[in-house]
Amino acid sequence: MTRARPTRGLAALALFAALCAAGPATPGMQSSAAPAPAARPVTPAVPQDGSRADASPAPELVLTADDTEVTRSCTLVVPPGTILVDDEGDGVLQVRADGVEITFAPGSVLRGAPADTPLDGLAGVGIAITGAKGVVVRGAVVHGFKIGIDAIEADGLLVDGCDVSDNFAQRLRSTPQAADDGADWLEPHDNDAREWTTRYGAGIALLRTDDATVRGCRARRTQNGLVLDRVTGSRVYDDDFSFLSGWGVALWRSSENVITRNALDFCVRGYSHGVYNRGQDSAGLLMFEQCLHNVVAENSITHGGDGVFAFAGREALGETAHGARRAPDAPCGDDGNLFVGNDLSSAAAHGLELTFSRGNVIRENRFAENAICGIWGGYSRDTLIEKNLFTGNGEAGYGKERGGVNVEHGARNLIRDNAFSGNRCGVHLWWDDDAQIAKLPWAAVFGTDAEDNAVVGNRFGGDTTAIELRATTRTLVTGNRFDDVGEELVVEGEAPRREGVPVVPATTAPDLVVLGQTRPVGARAPLAGRASIVMTGWGPWDHASPLLRRVSGAPGLHTWELLSAPDDARVTLDGDGLRLRRDGTRIEVALDVDRHGVFEYTLRVEGSTPPLAGSGRLVRIPWTVSVFPCDDPRDDPAVFDAAAASPAAVTRTLDALQLRYAGGGPSDLPAFADAVPRLPSDHFGTRAEASVPLGAGRWRLEVESDDGVRVTVDGEVVLDDWTWHAPRKASVEIDLDAPRDVHVLVEHFELDGYAVLALDWLRVP
Repeated sequence: MTRARPTRGLAALALFAALCAAGPATPGMQSSAAPAPAARPVTPAVPQDGSRADASPAPELVLTADDTEVTRSCTLVVPPGTILVDDEGDGVLQVRADGVEITFAPGSVLRGAPADTPLDGLAGVGIAITGAKGVVVRGAVVHGFKIGIDAIEADGLLVDGCDVSDNFAQRLRSTPQAADDGADWLEPHDNDAREWTTRYGAGIALLRTDDATVRGCRARRTQNGLVLDRVTGSRVYDDDFSFLSGWGVALWRSSENVITRNALDFCVRGYSHGVYNRGQDSAGLLMFEQCLHNVVAENSITHGGDGVFAFAGREALGETAHGARRAPDAPCGDDGNLFVGNDLSSAAAHGLELTFSRGNVIRENRFAENAICGIWGGYSRDTLIEKNLFTGNGEAGYGKERGGVNVEHGARNLIRDNAFSGNRCGVHLWWDDDAQIAKLPWAAVFGTDAEDNAVVGNRFGGDTTAIELRATTRTLVTGNRFDDVGEELVVEGEAPRREGVPVVPATTAPDLVVLGQTRPVGARAPLAGRASIVMTGWGPWDHASPLLRRVSGAPGLHTWELLSAPDDARVTLDGDGLRLRRDGTRIEVALDVDRHGVFEYTLRVEGSTPPLAGSGRLVRIPWTVSVFPCDDPRDDPAVFDAAAASPAAVTRTLDALQLRYAGGGPSDLPAFADAVPRLPSDHFGTRAEASVPLGAGRWRLEVESDDGVRVTVDGEVVLDDWTWHAPRKASVEIDLDAPRDVHVLVEHFELDGYAVLALDWLRVP
């Protein structure tokens, strides 16, 4: 059925505006139907204006050497141009005395490496605070380290107004033109040995540091903004950790913290709008392994891999050796957290992923245009989801996982008084046969049934499907309003109850405490929508710095885009036999139509700060490519040869060997779309031959394949991976004493599932 988009969407927006106009909830606000016990009192360590009782001037300390220990309060001066390498990894500036206050003098920058050092080459720690209580770091500018500010067992710490930009980040292998590279996926499931900062670094990292405050800080061109590792009762507010390639704020075993009025936007990796939406476990806010009773309020957490990615943890599930079976009333996940007044929109995956957790409250948030769904709450229990706005979610969902609220195997969740507009599905609850999870100790204690959930008093307008239930038990659906939806209710299995009183979650969410003076929600409204996620080789573009990026490529033609550069910026091209054409922000690099071979080039932009450059290779090689139905040829080479010589083989001449079949087959590619009969999507083979003109020197031949591949160069087999395997890359190198034509034969077979055969040439320096 065609999805309608009536004015109901405007009504939903109006509802959310009315909620916002009412102002933030007052401290102590709880669900009237589900009163919660108060959390441990949270009192700021310092006044919000940053004042201290002792305001006397501090002496100057001129920082000129590594391993400088600070024993008393000071104004820190770093001479211009100074670079201080942390040779031992224990901090250039070291603080081990209680009550020390360090204020950076204007213009002072603690830099651990030259500014042009690649981010993945950065190491060491800028400021190390170890075992010291009540330390203050104010106005620090720390660049060029693995960790900018690292605090261990530093209770009462205040980090105020610091800039921790330009610290460690991994170079991304994923590109806009192809599917995401598996090497870019993050690994958040282990951190008891500080794996997060060891692997990925951080602008600021706190370990076993309670009652801390991080406010007014900023990070750009860095992988992670702030890592809280086993931190309790701390405050994070008025910070801007945005446009990062990992996590804005990351919590591990951290509880009773207040995270309010921060901008955690564009923390994303592995995304290409309209091509793929993976996110690779990046998030504006990460909460892993039993993070309890935290307040997350009035933050802007948009355009992330996920907005919030919260997972109970492997120990909580009983997957680790030290995981323990818990009593049903014991904390066992990311339990009792409060999410209120946040913007959780435009994520590559989910606005809020909150799984295997209980007693959470999700209230008055905005979930708009998240690719898969607004809330993904697999195995969640006793969750209160109320007065939120869900609009336009699920456009790039995966099958039935799509839309506003998706909960698999959830129990006693109450979804009430929300506004749904234009989602692929408003609310989707289901149970399926998930045998592996059913075996876990967590499931033995808490169960896996989708039961006793309630969908009550919500408004649906223009959603493709309003409510979908699959194999749920005792679901209450009542008091909802439907305006011009495709389908009001889709049910597989037991019909829902129409009457009754919902099970109100016995929530343990803390009192609402909102700290901060900024108002980040809505501040980046002009960048709404996932199309604003523009990835570079290091992370998301900040929409302010000059950017030169390649946006498309074809044999003989590359198209680039120049953004945010000065009007008088000049573009030049280095490369033989190539043509440059510029039309405003659009730049084309092209080959003459009669040229064949591999042609390297460099684009340079002069007049921008910093200067920009981009390089590429135009490859036009005439390949004779045959595709054909083929049974499994692994055990009998004659099977492949016979299939290639059969009348069913279809042959074409292509300018490049870039056959990205994905889940389809040859007939799904334009070059073979006219083949009659249609070629199969599984059990087919490919044979390609070409005479490749190459210059003298060393060349690397890169091959991406799924499934088997064999490459022969000048009659010699140089790559033989004749196996059934997932997509993977391999390479071989050849040396040429003089320019000549190289004969290449590529053979490939596909058994089932995903398929790709792609070949590229690179000159080795």
